[in-house]
Amino acid sequence: MAATQRRLEVLLGDMVVGTLRFTHEGRREHAAFEYAAAWLAAADAHEVEPTLPLMAGPQFPPHGREPEGSRFHGAIADSEPDGWARRVILRDHAKRRRAAVVHGETMAPVLTALDFLLAVDDQARLGALRFRDEAGVCQRAAQPGRRSVPPLLELPELFRATRAVEHRSETVEDLEYLRGRGTSLGGMRPKCSVIDPRWGLCLGKFPSVEDERAYTKGEVLVLQLARRAGMVVAQARLVDSDGVPVALVRRFDREADPVTGAERRLHFISAATLLGVPVRDAREHSYTELADAIRRHSADVRADLEELWRRMAFSVLVTNVDDHLHNHGFLHVAGPLWRLSPAFDVNPFPDRVRELRTWISEAAGPVASIDAVMGTARHFGLTPARAAQVLGDVERGVASWRAVAETLGMTADEMDSFADAFEHVERAVARRMMRG
Repeated sequence: MAATQRRLEVLLGDMVVGTLRFTHEGRREHAAFEYAAAWLAAADAHEVEPTLPLMAGPQFPPHGREPEGSRFHGAIADSEPDGWARRVILRDHAKRRRAAVVHGETMAPVLTALDFLLAVDDQARLGALRFRDEAGVCQRAAQPGRRSVPPLLELPELFRATRAVEHRSETVEDLEYLRGRGTSLGGMRPKCSVIDPRWGLCLGKFPSVEDERAYTKGEVLVLQLARRAGMVVAQARLVDSDGVPVALVRRFDREADPVTGAERRLHFISAATLLGVPVRDAREHSYTELADAIRRHSADVRADLEELWRRMAFSVLVTNVDDHLHNHGFLHVAGPLWRLSPAFDVNPFPDRVRELRTWISEAAGPVASIDAVMGTARHFGLTPARAAQVLGDVERGVASWRAVAETLGMTADEMDSFADAFEHVERAVARRMMRG
C-alpha cells in the first residue's frame, strides 16, 4: 500500500509555531513536529512542551511507536478526542461509510490518528494549539454559515442527540450535529461545547442512561466544595434544561483579551505531558513525582506545591479516585515556565475502592490516606503547622457538603447515594491531625 502523507501548520493561537507531518502506510502511522524557522528566531519563542526543545529539524514523539501510545507529542495528543468524543466520531464515520457504499462511493475503512485529531472542532479544541491544513483552513472548521459551538439555549437538542447515541438510535443528522459540538474534550461521559452568556465557552455535561446516581449534580457539588476548601478550581454550576440537570463548567483555557475583549486561547498541557508520560502509561506515578516537576517548570513553585498538596488532601476526603495525570494540567506563563491550571474533572466515587490513580508517593502507594498525605508535607515545602492549617481548610470545606448539596436542589436520596464518598474514617483522621 502506498504511503499517504499530510503536512499541517501548527498554530499557537494565531501564530505559526511549526509543522506537523503525518505518514500513513498500511497499519503504520508516524508523525513528526518541526519548529518554524520564524518561531525559532522570535525573541519570545518558547518550547511547546518540555519534550520539544527549541531546535531546528524534525522531532519525533518519544512514545510514538508504542502500540498503545499516541502518535503525537504530548501537547498535541492532549487535544486528541477520547472516550465520548471518539464514540461520536466512530459512529459518524460508520454511518457515512455505509451511505457511501450505497451510492457507489468509497471511503477509508478505518480512521487514522490524524483523522481523529482533526475531527475536533477548532473553536472548542483544548488549549491554544490549532492545526491548519494544506488549503489554509484550521481543522475542524465549522461549515460555511453554521456555528460549531451552539448557545446555551440549544442544550435540550444537544441532550436529545447525545441520548440517541447512547441508545444507538442516532440519525446521520444527530451525528453531524454533534461532530463539532460533542468532540472537544475527553472523558467517557456524554458532553458538548456550548456558549454561555455569562461565562463564554463552556463544557456541558449530561446525565447518562447508565447513571446510578445524579452524577452531574455530584460533580458540581464537589467543584463548589473545592472552592470552599481554598482550591483554585474551574467554575461550575447546574443548569436546568427541560428538567435535565446539566453540569456547566467554564473553560479556563480561554480568557478575554484585556484590550479588545475578544476571547483568547491559553496554552494548556496535561500533567502527563509535563512529565513526558505516554497516553496510556501502565506504570504508576505519584504526586511527589509531579511535585518534583513543578520545581523544575513552575513560575511560582511555592504556590503550586501548596495547591497540589491541598488538592491531594481534598481528593482523599471526597473520594476522587479518578485523579490520573490527564486530570491535572498546566497553563503556560512565559518562556519555559508553567502554572498549575485550575482543578477540573473532580468527582466523588462512593462505590469505588479508596485508592488514588495517582499515588500520594511511591512509598505510600495508592491508598487514599490522610496519614500518607501528611507524611509528604515537607516534600511539598509545608511545615507541619502549615500542613495542619491547609488540611483544616480542606476538612471544613468538605464538612459543608450536605448544606451545599441542598443549595443545588439535591434530594435526600441523592445525597445519601453520595454519602460514602464524604463520610468515612479519613475525615476523622483529618480532624485529629488538625488538632495536632
